[in-house]
Amino acid sequence: MLAQQPRRFNELKRLIGGISQQMLTPTLKAPERDGMVTRTVYPTVPPQVEYALTELGGSLSLPLMRLATWAVNHLDQIETQRALHDREADQA
Repeated sequence: MLAQQPRRFNELKRLIGGISQQMLTPTLKAPERDGMVTRTVYPTVPPQVEYALTELGGSLSLPLMRLATWAVNHLDQIETQRALHDREADQA
């Protein structure tokens, strides 16, 4: 979501869907610590927080999008292999 434009916290939460605030917060802190995401706090009431990709983070977005596309394109095969593995593990 940040590859497209900077986003506010609640906007990210809404766009991602199905993620709690308690899960999104640490998910954003790790790439911030790594220098891939910036966090800007605006002095409003209540405070507004905006996240954006840094140059480093932007350089990773294309490979990650390619990986995500690969995963979606191969999801059926992955699920088939998981089911096969689980059946074999249950028989052992």
